[in-house]
Amino acid sequence: MHITSSTFVKSLTHAKEAPNNKPSFAMIGRSNVGKSSLINCLLHRKNLARTSSMPGKTQLINYFLVNDAWFLVDLPGYGWVQASKTSRLKWEKMVKTYLSQASITTIFILLDSRHPLQSIDLAFIAWVIKAKLSYGLVLTKADKCKKKEIATHIRLLEKELHTRKWRLPPLFVTSATSAAYKSAPGGYHEILAYIEELLQEKDA
Repeated sequence: MHITSSTFVKSLTHAKEAPNNKPSFAMIGRSNVGKSSLINCLLHRKNLARTSSMPGKTQLINYFLVNDAWFLVDLPGYGWVQASKTSRLKWEKMVKTYLSQASITTIFILLDSRHPLQSIDLAFIAWVIKAKLSYGLVLTKADKCKKKEIATHIRLLEKELHTRKWRLPPLFVTSATSAAYKSAPGGYHEILAYIEELLQEKDA
């Protein structure tokens, strides 16, 4: 897929405010997993999604219109340990209500390549599966660890899902800085190709 245009549309806090006139693809993950950097790389923009070294920066549901044809949705990150219990519960209610009510084609769950699957990631994947939502997994920051380490984490991830009798969803490996993952057939191109495939299925 070739990106010809990408613009910020709106921020919202409730599913009822979500535009539903075009297919939507959501991105979510633990705080500081590299979600904003991934979005900027996907859409070939430097600062479309605001990046920050401070976890928990994204507090709203942000909509970006891509190629005038589909929405990329930036969801608030989960697992920010410095957030109060009240804030975490508010996040959980907002995001889960949104995902349950909004029309989302698929959810990309971001995982840090440097670390094995975390319990909080497993809990969110379990919720997505229980809610019968379509999802894919994206390993980020692949430039920060060796390929052997990434392969090990992928094997452990596959084993964990198999143990829980969950099917292995589409899996992508990405980096915001490494040319190997930013050029075809790197991770970003594979994500865009998958989105294009889903868009064609909806049009069929």
